[in-house]
Amino acid sequence: MSAGAGHTVDRRILELASKLTESSNNSDPLLLLNLRGILDSASSRGEELQRLKEDSYSYGLIQYCVLVLKQDYSQVEGGWGTAAALADVLSKCCVGLDPKIDADVFYSKLLPSAALNMLVLGRWIQARYVRSVKDEESAELLRCFRKVMDALCWLVSGHVQLAELVLRQEHFLQLLMTDDVESSTAVMSLLQAILRANSAVLHQIPEETLHPILDELIYKLSATSNPVTGRSATQSLLLMVENNPQIVRMVGTRYKGLRSLLSKKWTGKGFGRELSRLLDVLYSSSYQQEEMQRLHRAACIIQALWRGFRIRKRMRKLPGAVTSLQRSFRAKRHEESKQQQRLREEEDLRECLKLRRLRAMREFREKQLALLEIVHAGQMDKHIRDTQETAALMVQRHWRGYRDRKSFMLQKQALRQYKAAVTIQRAVSMS
Repeated sequence: MSAGAGHTVDRRILELASKLTESSNNSDPLLLLNLRGILDSASSRGEELQRLKEDSYSYGLIQYCVLVLKQDYSQVEGGWGTAAALADVLSKCCVGLDPKIDADVFYSKLLPSAALNMLVLGRWIQARYVRSVKDEESAELLRCFRKVMDALCWLVSGHVQLAELVLRQEHFLQLLMTDDVESSTAVMSLLQAILRANSAVLHQIPEETLHPILDELIYKLSATSNPVTGRSATQSLLLMVENNPQIVRMVGTRYKGLRSLLSKKWTGKGFGRELSRLLDVLYSSSYQQEEMQRLHRAACIIQALWRGFRIRKRMRKLPGAVTSLQRSFRAKRHEESKQQQRLREEEDLRECLKLRRLRAMREFREKQLALLEIVHAGQMDKHIRDTQETAALMVQRHWRGYRDRKSFMLQKQALRQYKAAVTIQRAVSMS
């Protein structure tokens, strides 16, 4: 990389970059520690400090610090103290840096890699600290571990977007899951610093990530009697429940009897204020849950009583409903029977009338035949003419009656219209 145009690169940065290209791998961490002196020489929060950080990033010194953190420092001069100092230098270089060149790479790759490498470095130092038997060696490793945790804390406080990444890492959970008082206290201090720097991070982490962290904090509160561990675990848990109400409900549901455990075991241990605040939050959550459960049980009882009352009422009405149904069915069946009876009677009447008509016509024709037999053969033509004349007169009579009635109706209509017109004219003339 090359420095941006517009200013002269610091000579010390150039010399350090040149030395790194010529040195061996074991001496690289010691050379990179010179960055601390270069940065300390500039005024804090000044333009000079920002320019030195940008030059370090432009010449790849910060990127190289991230890579160097991965190596084993047991064979490096200064040992793990050098690694811790290098982590401190790296955090100071990254915090406050907003590079103008390759900014996307800085935020998306370099910062996450730096945080991850610090977590891995912390695990290495913690493992050696737990296994160490010499007091002097243990003290030195503990100092290095705390320094790495402080560096990571400073890095996260300067770039709060790293908080979610750190809490999601399995390395962070492994750092927290230790029975050692000093190292676990340092990790819980890191957790508290992360929550203070980015309180919204708990809303971004899924429950499957929060559960192991909560499990470990609750385990420390229940399994240890050391007040230092108890205080740190209480403070961490208090920050979590205060920043996310969902965690309050989760704790109340997942860890039954936690309030009684805290009040019995940790009362009077020197951190009563934090403990009281935590108990108040948990009591409020527990009370709300108990109240909701009580209301739910009451609602279930009311619903059961109402359903029972409604079913019993329906059962009491069932005999009457059956009787009413039977009565309606019988009435309908009786009505249908009567209707069928009427239809049969009407059909019988029609058949009877038809039969009577046929019988009357038959008798009439028989009478005509009998009369024809009486008439003389010579008078048959005269009889036929008389019959025809009688029929013609009857037809004419019916026709004249129809015509006269029709004419009368037309005259009646005209007369009605005439009277109406006269009435209207009279009314108009009178007005």
